[in-house]
Amino acid sequence: MRVLGIETSCDETAAAVYDGERGLLGARLFSQVALHAEYGGVVPELASRDHVRKLVPLIEGVLGDAGLELGDLDGIAYTAGPGLAGALLVGASVAQGLAWSRGLPAVGVHHLEGHLLAPMLEPEPPEFPFLALLVSGGHTLLASVAAQGDYQILGSSLDDAAGEAFDKTAKLLGLPYPGGPELARIAESGRAGQFHFPRPMLDRPGLDFSFSGLKTAVVVAVRGLVLDDQVRADVARAFQEAVVDTLEAKCARALEATGLRTLVVAGGVGANRMLRARLKALGQRTRVRVYYPRPEFCTDNAAMIAYAGHQRLAAGQRDSLAIRAVARWPINQLRPPGEHAA
Repeated sequence: MRVLGIETSCDETAAAVYDGERGLLGARLFSQVALHAEYGGVVPELASRDHVRKLVPLIEGVLGDAGLELGDLDGIAYTAGPGLAGALLVGASVAQGLAWSRGLPAVGVHHLEGHLLAPMLEPEPPEFPFLALLVSGGHTLLASVAAQGDYQILGSSLDDAAGEAFDKTAKLLGLPYPGGPELARIAESGRAGQFHFPRPMLDRPGLDFSFSGLKTAVVVAVRGLVLDDQVRADVARAFQEAVVDTLEAKCARALEATGLRTLVVAGGVGANRMLRARLKALGQRTRVRVYYPRPEFCTDNAAMIAYAGHQRLAAGQRDSLAIRAVARWPINQLRPPGEHAA
């Protein structure tokens, strides 16, 4: 089964083709970073308009990469949510229009499910069940994953997600948009011990996260300081260490509580080099296998949507012709693909 995947949930326009026998045949992505940089963040209306301009050429390009035409496809998967409503509507409308015109089945995919299953695109994918840490600009959560669609949320962010805290702290330091990756970059030249920030919610039991207080601690620490390059790097290092310490500690707690021996790390912050190194070390100490998607599949992409959609379509799941765009969609509302079979 060959499935076209479409992703337009926020500020990346992406298309990919996944074949159940041959794997990923092609993936293309256009980032809107330059478009939104002037505003210091994503402008939803601009994002939607740019998806309209870029999506169809990307689909044509990725089909060419795969050596296919629309008539060679067996199904279409698209991100139905969560995300920006207008941006989601662009992808959903194109997907359902193509599906209707070609008589193909279509399925709306949960964006976070795509992230959780992204490591399945690697040559050595993890096996179910596993513990998942999903950490991105919009979400931070720990989940026990028994199978696709069978997710038990163990802990989640009560306020800012980790990636959101990275971006807001970077903006506070005057770093260019997008701030999170830039903060991580300059943190590598920061000096140890110049600043110390709290490790939020580690002084109490449980697996929930909270990063808004950490951001406030940075505001207090830099008040009145001259933010030259070295001070910025020192603050960035201390902030990143606080976030990574927190994520590592919560993963260790969750592994102990569940007894799971496999950890999957997904989402944009999953590309952070310090986090990868620390979780690799955690895995070695505890004899837990740690899996990541390749860096380009940590951030939003269509390959993960094509894969997740392929699994659901192959199990017989089909959507109606209704265009689905769900801005808020708890992942624990999902069910395994077979339970949706027609």
